[in-house]
Amino acid sequence: MKRRPADNRRPSIYSTMDAMPHLEFYANATATGRIRRCRPSLETLRKAVDSEIESEENGPGGKTAQPVRFGWITGVMIRCMLNIWGVILFLRLSWITSQAGILLTWLIILMSVLVTSITALSVSAISTNGRVSSGGAYFMISRTLGPELGGPIGVVFSFANALACALNTVGFAETVRDLLIYDSQIVDSINDVRIIGSITVTVLLLISLAGMEWESKTQILFFLVLMVSFVNYFVGTLIPATPQKQSIGVFGYHSEIFLENLFPDWRGADGDFFRMFAIFFPSAIGILAGANISGDLKEPEIAIPRGTLMAIFWTTVSYLAISSTVGACVLRDASGSMNDSLPLNFSEPCEGLSCGLGWNFTECQQSGTCAFGLSNNFQVLIQVSGFGPLIYAGIFAATLSSALAFLVSAPKVFQCLCKDNIYPFIGFFAKGYGKNNEPLRAYLLCYIIAMCFILIAELNVIAPLISNFFLCSYALINFSCFHASITNSPGWRPSFRYFSPWTGLFGAVISVVLMFLLTWWAALIAFGLIIFLFGYVVYKKPEVNWGSSVQASTYNMALSYSVSLAGVEDHVKNYRPQCLVLTGPPTLRPALVDFVGSFTKNVSLMICGDILMDDEKSVSQRNSNDMIKWLNQRKVRSFYTSFKASDLREGARHLLQASGLGKLKPNILVMGFKLNWHESSSKGIEDYINTIYDAFDSNHGVCVLRMMDGLDIRDELETEVNQAFEVDEAIESDDQISDTDSDVDNTKNKANDQIKTVFQSKQGKKTIDVYWISDDGGLTLLVPYLLTRRKRWRRSKVRVFIIGEQQTMENDRKEMMTLLQRFRLDVHDVIVVTDSERPPLAKNMRRFEETLAPFRLNEGQLDERTVQQQRTEFTWKVTDKEMDALRPKSEKKVRLNEIIRRNSKYAALVLVSLPVAQADCPSSLYMSWLDTLSYGIHCPVLLIRGNQQNVMTFYCQ
Repeated sequence: MKRRPADNRRPSIYSTMDAMPHLEFYANATATGRIRRCRPSLETLRKAVDSEIESEENGPGGKTAQPVRFGWITGVMIRCMLNIWGVILFLRLSWITSQAGILLTWLIILMSVLVTSITALSVSAISTNGRVSSGGAYFMISRTLGPELGGPIGVVFSFANALACALNTVGFAETVRDLLIYDSQIVDSINDVRIIGSITVTVLLLISLAGMEWESKTQILFFLVLMVSFVNYFVGTLIPATPQKQSIGVFGYHSEIFLENLFPDWRGADGDFFRMFAIFFPSAIGILAGANISGDLKEPEIAIPRGTLMAIFWTTVSYLAISSTVGACVLRDASGSMNDSLPLNFSEPCEGLSCGLGWNFTECQQSGTCAFGLSNNFQVLIQVSGFGPLIYAGIFAATLSSALAFLVSAPKVFQCLCKDNIYPFIGFFAKGYGKNNEPLRAYLLCYIIAMCFILIAELNVIAPLISNFFLCSYALINFSCFHASITNSPGWRPSFRYFSPWTGLFGAVISVVLMFLLTWWAALIAFGLIIFLFGYVVYKKPEVNWGSSVQASTYNMALSYSVSLAGVEDHVKNYRPQCLVLTGPPTLRPALVDFVGSFTKNVSLMICGDILMDDEKSVSQRNSNDMIKWLNQRKVRSFYTSFKASDLREGARHLLQASGLGKLKPNILVMGFKLNWHESSSKGIEDYINTIYDAFDSNHGVCVLRMMDGLDIRDELETEVNQAFEVDEAIESDDQISDTDSDVDNTKNKANDQIKTVFQSKQGKKTIDVYWISDDGGLTLLVPYLLTRRKRWRRSKVRVFIIGEQQTMENDRKEMMTLLQRFRLDVHDVIVVTDSERPPLAKNMRRFEETLAPFRLNEGQLDERTVQQQRTEFTWKVTDKEMDALRPKSEKKVRLNEIIRRNSKYAALVLVSLPVAQADCPSSLYMSWLDTLSYGIHCPVLLIRGNQQNVMTFYCQ
């Protein structure tokens, strides 16, 4: 009988090493806080002998304190209802009803509920598309849309929650102040609010610091008090009104009062529909109270949708019921004086609905001195209720519960943002304490922000500010749901089905529209802040990978454009140099990477090809990720691809054929010059030269870059820094604080990865010398043009050297200038070289022959049979016959090198037409030509040759 593996995994029927599907294989180790179990790798499964899979421990043994987790009722529904039943319900709803009338008040309520309900559907969809960690709205938006939009909304949403805490605290302070007015005041009406509010928010902070368990128990107590106060209010509407209540406008249910209050009666500076909406909307913003503590819920993917939607339903019913009942029981204006009651037979003038009810409030209505009624008193619900102090208890419960919930929500969201290290200098607030990882430092920050706005002490000033920030958050949540849906990503599989991407888009649009209709200047401030924070994240490019819908959308767009581009015929006007660069590991040849990146960035395709010729058994995916990360940190836009091959030629040939996609395929092979070719084996030289031949045969252009000190910095890294490079101190000293709990990888490369090459420096007014010896279709001219478009090369002047004769020098120069002008190339000068036919200096020719000597066949010293045998075996060797036949060409290469060294002593870059050898040219001779052409030149030299097809045109079509 086969034993199970040590970690109790069920083995597959295929192998004891294989494993059956298991949930823990897909768990995120950073989210669960423990080391996750891993399925066996392909390498493990490929081993010949079965063995038990070694188990990974779930962490140190022993019991640990378990954090407090809440269900959907206490954790979401009650919390959301308490947040929604805030200060506006008791202190402003009756006043809004008097201004807008019952019908428009219902419209305001339903408009708010429409926005919040659509947002709740979007939140439900996002929260059920995988396990939700702590961070609430920020976590959902950032993991859906990415850090670019998630970061800004995390800052804004945390700030909005802190403002909401201040709003509800001010509402509580106003109520306490109004109670004190009847007896005594502390200082005056404004300062009393500030003093009471400051004390209150300090007490709430202490409750929050006590932990989530105490905070939850306090919320349940507040909920029970609110239920009692609601019952007290509705009972009060049924009790017949006493004369004292009638004097302040409370008459019980009357159809006449209901009809009178059905329509609007705008008064004062705040008397318009959208102003009323702006004041009311903060009462509906509590829908995210449960989502904001998602990390403290037992099953957030179940609790958030169920609890949020139930809370919206019951609170909407309560708002509609209270606005309609108060509008059916209370007049808009009342004096509060018992002397205004009318006798049975009265003769004095009386106007208005109150006359039919036995009261004459005409005088105070006309003079605007009425102190009571819906339009004049914010304490109407207290006056209508059966027992007034219970409504005060309800106000206290509503305001304090909302303030406490927001005081808890803001630090929780901000802590998650700080852990991600998206913005600098905020990592200090990420630290958590206790079994629930309480963000005590963030609590203090939220407390300070709330305290600052409590000092404003004006409810109607704070409310519109909060509306805009929350509407902005809702807009992004809805857009997140819409965007994730339309990208058709296989990873978007929410278990909550009752949503549509188009309702999400509607919710996003209507939220933005409402922002500007409510308070346009606050909307501009909110958008300005988000744009600034967005720009910072885009610039910094934090290294996170959250599988966002933006990534899915990028994939869709890339796929769509690539497929559509495949059907477009090539045109010379749209030619782009698409380079396959044989860099090996890019970190070892940074100069080659930087040079090609200089003329391909934001212009064309660049692929760094790494041919693996050692005995590695597999290509390391981690190594590929490291290479791509290095390229990104270096701001080089390039792909990286590795290929396992037995030699350079085989790998390059396969990469040329297989790299790219559709029209995005390389048309130029870029290589580094083989500086150590003298010491290389014959096969190494043969592979190198045949790689160039293969590129020509497959109709590719070829570029070979040579630098005086070479391109491979492997040896220099082990001893000393290459003279062509210097350590970038700015990058080396750039060190940021990292957090072990963060999803962001802020790991910096070591100093040996931070090599700065000459191509990263400004070239000043040096020249780019182009020796256009052979017409290759224009690639030799196109590359320097693309270089001069870069900031580092912009001041460099391009000089073009051509071969000519003394007699026709001027005509040759004019003809070339005309061609360059028609190509619209900004060339500083054209120089005609007239002495190219002169024989080279003897010492230079002698050096060439000495360089080639080890690769000569030396037929004069061998018999005929041995010569024939060596010709067959050593095809790379140069025979005497080949040497004599190709001597004129060799002399011209040596002479051209003399000309280049004479004219380009102070150039920043030299480009020389790469000679194309015939098929029977020995590889060693061709290698010596390349060496001779670029020998002794202190600046970088690029041997370049296009595929003999036009890459530039002076025609419009």
